[in-house]
Amino acid sequence: MIDRLVCADGGNPDPTATGGKDPQKAKALELSGWPYPKHLAGRVYGVAVHGDVAGVEEVRRALCDWLDWMGLIDAGPKARLDRFIGYYQPYATSHETLDRDDNVQDEVRNVARALAEAVRELRAGQLSVPDAGLAAPRPK
Repeated sequence: MIDRLVCADGGNPDPTATGGKDPQKAKALELSGWPYPKHLAGRVYGVAVHGDVAGVEEVRRALCDWLDWMGLIDAGPKARLDRFIGYYQPYATSHETLDRDDNVQDEVRNVARALAEAVRELRAGQLSVPDAGLAAPRPK
């Protein structure tokens, strides 16, 4: 998914413009005044990250920072989650550990609920995006 989102962050939606993956054509296209369109800007997101030993908080922050940079709108604090599941426990039993963790399951459901509510508000024109009218001084 992340590899494909690179194209959403200012990428070229028309591969015929670069002959597929011709790097010289791609460089020429970018240097000719590419506007770096943020194809997913204005959409709402939620993130749930889990792990068993380290890095969940940093991964959640990095994903949210990147999605923010691309112009997506976070669905609020409850739509950003990082949790350890089966901390330092065997991979072989990790599904059972998750199945027993009702609280983390409810937290993930809350991510989805917050996201769904933000989408409803966005579609109704009621979602507050205070910085929506600000222009970026640097397009990339």
